[in-house]
Amino acid sequence: MASEDIKTSAGNGGETHQQAASGNMLTTNHGVPVSDNQNSLKSGARGPTLLEDFVLREKIFHFDHERIPERIVHARGSGAHGVFEATDDISDLSKAAVFTKGEKTEVFVRFSTVAGGAGSVDTPRDVRGFAVKFYTREGNWDLVGNNIPVFFIQDAIKFPDLVHAVKMEADRAYPQAGTAHDTFWDFASLMPETTHMLMWAMSDRVLPRSLRMMEGFGVHTFKLVNSKDKASFVKFHWRPKLGIQSTIWDEALKLQAADNDYHRRDLFEAIDTGAFPEWELAIQVFDEAFANAQPYDVLDATKLIPEEDVPLRVIGTLTLNRNVDNFFAETEQVAFLPTNIVPGIDFSNDPLLQGRLFSYLDTQKSRLGTTNFHQIPINAPRCPMHNFQRDGLMQTMVPKGRANYEPNSLAAHGEDGGPREAPAGFATVDAATGPEETGDKLRIRSETFADHYSQARLFYRSQTESEQAHIASSFVFELSKVGLLDQVPPRMVANLRNVDEDLAARVATGLGIPLPNKAKAAREPFDMPVSDALSIHKKMKNTLEGRAVGILIADGTDAGELKSVVTAVTEAKGKAVIVAPKVGGAKLSDGSLQKADGQLAGSPSQIFDAAAIILSEAGCAAMMKEGAAIQWAMDAFGHLKAIGANAAAQPLLAKAGVEPDDGVTDVGADFVKAAAKRFYDREPKLRTLA
Repeated sequence: MASEDIKTSAGNGGETHQQAASGNMLTTNHGVPVSDNQNSLKSGARGPTLLEDFVLREKIFHFDHERIPERIVHARGSGAHGVFEATDDISDLSKAAVFTKGEKTEVFVRFSTVAGGAGSVDTPRDVRGFAVKFYTREGNWDLVGNNIPVFFIQDAIKFPDLVHAVKMEADRAYPQAGTAHDTFWDFASLMPETTHMLMWAMSDRVLPRSLRMMEGFGVHTFKLVNSKDKASFVKFHWRPKLGIQSTIWDEALKLQAADNDYHRRDLFEAIDTGAFPEWELAIQVFDEAFANAQPYDVLDATKLIPEEDVPLRVIGTLTLNRNVDNFFAETEQVAFLPTNIVPGIDFSNDPLLQGRLFSYLDTQKSRLGTTNFHQIPINAPRCPMHNFQRDGLMQTMVPKGRANYEPNSLAAHGEDGGPREAPAGFATVDAATGPEETGDKLRIRSETFADHYSQARLFYRSQTESEQAHIASSFVFELSKVGLLDQVPPRMVANLRNVDEDLAARVATGLGIPLPNKAKAAREPFDMPVSDALSIHKKMKNTLEGRAVGILIADGTDAGELKSVVTAVTEAKGKAVIVAPKVGGAKLSDGSLQKADGQLAGSPSQIFDAAAIILSEAGCAAMMKEGAAIQWAMDAFGHLKAIGANAAAQPLLAKAGVEPDDGVTDVGADFVKAAAKRFYDREPKLRTLA
């Protein structure tokens, strides 16, 4: 269809509508014209999504069955078993048994990338899934979230479009696991609601150092329900004990070459060695009055609630303490369902969540081939399960008797009549949760969803200067990969002018294009108070715990210096990893043979959090002829890591272009202190950032 045959307009919530003036109309698979492809059918502008919406149902049904058996999104994952312990009494908020103070609940957690296939790498620029299955004594509860608290879209009807746009382009099947291509940015630039999520996606949040150093979020607004059926709104947060930390872009690219399984290996080895990853579960709880008073809609998945407005309350601890026994049986076959919920927790009318509630069941049937996927051990509840569901492909249970329906009176005749309703079981809270929740059936978006830029502005302005530079540079890199669609970069920059004029100017300059006119906002953005909780650098913990320090040695390395560094790193709860030209090791100054943990050629410095170089004069001379050793020091410096070097190793540093700064030390106490952080003020000397 020619562009002149398309009429573009903004909807009630600022969403983009493209309508055919004539000719090629969008239809269902059965030829029924679709009048609105942006909004699901709801009972009122902020009400629940209606089951009769056959357009939504068909679209998501088809999308869920596009590929088998690999997950369409979140295909590459890593999983582990653990335990959740409730540490605070919130019985005034929720009657859920999982939150009973002192209660310990088995869990299974799966981390994942979103865009790539199962055979892609661990370290692309991508959102990470953070899904937790709680095997509670009241049934399974699945909290299926991401490492970012917001999402790209507001309504589930747009999810197939989002994923189609972000996945490999349909005609050429590339790029894999990345957004730096035409179709994603074409879609994003036409959908202003993506802007807040784009700020996060272009930040270092999507380049995690480790799955163990990554936050998690439930994304949606849920409800907690107490024993008196009083409901409160809630958002769920996972906070890593080790704090959050990310790599930088150049480092992430080199990690893909160094170790495709970097995150998977890191998680497995941490658990295997007893360094169990831990997170705190924290909640933000608020009521209807707070929700109605906000300048954004709490049911809008593109919005977050600043921690300064509703502080986090820690209510439990998650510990991963056991690796899987079989990757396929557990990590691949685990099936998470947002509909897996227990009494005391309930859904909100978030239209993105509402669509997920009836999408995931289709997905699991498609992937696992049977409605009985809940009988696979990793998915089976730990509490008793009774109902009248029978038969089906791969049925493994053997029910006895005739009772496969209810009501029945078989028990009165001496037969087993089977289970019955539980008055204290799960019941949806039916109290109204806001204005316009009920009313006419509408395919419309609430006007309260129309502000697409204020929280994007909040996120950007809450970052440090270095983080802002990374965001701007990420936009430049990604948009520079847009090919023939030359109208897309200016359109995206026009949107960014609503976020921050300096950001837009930096991106335009980086792309070498004139600064376009500001895009018209559906609702004018406003300034929110800066939130330090949104910045990685402001929240980063200066610690070596859970981090690895690479120590480069060669023949002649001083045994005393090496022992001192290893001891200091270990005492700081870090992991000392010896690297040498040969995996058999190096002969130290005292004549002993020090076995290496890794060979220099296969252990680049990007897999470590800090680097120490301890050489003799002869060893340094030999290393200066080794390109891998020069690159080892060069990359550690370029990736803003601490470098400790003894006096004899200084010529190697000079050849690698390592310049003195606060992060370049000797191998004494100053090194261990410096190794606990990154030195972002070094970066402008090393590369041009937008």
